[in-house]
Amino acid sequence: MSIIIYFRWFSVMLKKITFALITVWLLAACVTSPTGRSQFIAMPETQIDQMGLQTFSALKNEKPISRNKQFNRLTHCIANAITQQTGGKWEVVVFQDKSFNAFALPGNKIGVYTGLIQLVGGNQDQLAAVIGHEVGHVLAKHSNERASQQMVVQQGMGIIQQTALGQNPTTLGLLGLGAQYGVLMPFSRTQESEADMIGQDLMSKAGFDPRQSIVLWQKMEQASRGRQPVEFMSTHPSHATRIQELEQRMPQAMARFQQAQAAGRQPRCN
Repeated sequence: MSIIIYFRWFSVMLKKITFALITVWLLAACVTSPTGRSQFIAMPETQIDQMGLQTFSALKNEKPISRNKQFNRLTHCIANAITQQTGGKWEVVVFQDKSFNAFALPGNKIGVYTGLIQLVGGNQDQLAAVIGHEVGHVLAKHSNERASQQMVVQQGMGIIQQTALGQNPTTLGLLGLGAQYGVLMPFSRTQESEADMIGQDLMSKAGFDPRQSIVLWQKMEQASRGRQPVEFMSTHPSHATRIQELEQRMPQAMARFQQAQAAGRQPRCN
């Protein structure tokens, strides 16, 4: 589809969903993220927390939980140091899974896969970068933000389906692609970058070396073996983009790290 046709189509789409957008915006609370970014939050936080609790409970029933004492001791030590900077009680579970993955869910739940622990070789600072990143998603209410965005898109699609424009299957298909790559995915990349920033701050304040966050993403890049999709088609920033953004903020992170060390926050989780 040419650029001219795309923008004509996009203009039509905006006109059709304006009413839905205005309605939802009026109902939504004005929220600012921990980094100062304006957010669109339309879902009750209690509902999002409940969804997180249900998801975590299901995962514990579906996935084997690791009994490796070393992995559990390392992960809980790091998570406790990170979450002390946020307040509240957090449940931490190590899952027996070869994936290089970790997550945090609304309702203060953290899951770490054994594959990730093995990838970082048990390095506490690198694992802290991941856990801090995932906790950053929760602190910034990214789950609620994504759910709110999807709700608006679905409402807009519903309105268009009731018009003559919505009777054309091709139009609806293009509309779905436009929403996916023009709205939802870019916001996700913004959220991922924001979680990187929050995570870098958290790990530094907890006394973990933020320079190891760079090493972590270098390892992730090597592990992906060039199979990462191009940034435009991905919900995550490229590894190179992540590394560049983390390096730009490294002086501030190092200052927080040195302050934490001077204050006696020197985790020894390994």
